[in-house]
Amino acid sequence: MRKLLSILVLLSVLASCKKTEKAAVEVNTEDLEFNYQKMPEKAEINPEATAIVENWRQFKDLNASVDVLYKATNNEDLALAVDDLIEKEKRMSEGGYPEPFDSNQIKSRQTVMRTFLYKVKASIMENQPTTEPTIQMLEAYNNMREQLNVIMNSQLDKKLILDET
Repeated sequence: MRKLLSILVLLSVLASCKKTEKAAVEVNTEDLEFNYQKMPEKAEINPEATAIVENWRQFKDLNASVDVLYKATNNEDLALAVDDLIEKEKRMSEGGYPEPFDSNQIKSRQTVMRTFLYKVKASIMENQPTTEPTIQMLEAYNNMREQLNVIMNSQLDKKLILDET
């Protein structure tokens, strides 16, 4: 009985130690590569807003970094541009805003842009596709630029609306 039991244990150990071939994981590198041709166009700022933005150094620096991002053609260029954009966005959020643009409307759109910037960075670091998060980040940036236009075109006087006296 002991011999039979030891033989069964030995056979089960040998069966469990059988070598198995692991399936090769195929990663499609075309999906991971940054497709710069799908990036949306940069939204235009109207002349009234442009006059104010010209004196806003942090926004001009952020705008220059976005221009560098538009020139990126691969993931390595994108990674450098995103790191620079994150740094410029931090400076912009810590710095002052010009009078008409010092509002929650601009700051909230900047926060959305920051979120998508970190999403792009995470996609790069995790070797995930980077095209879609980059498009989302640029759309958030365009929304912020369009909000500058909306603020300048607004005919409402906030002081009259909020003045309760």
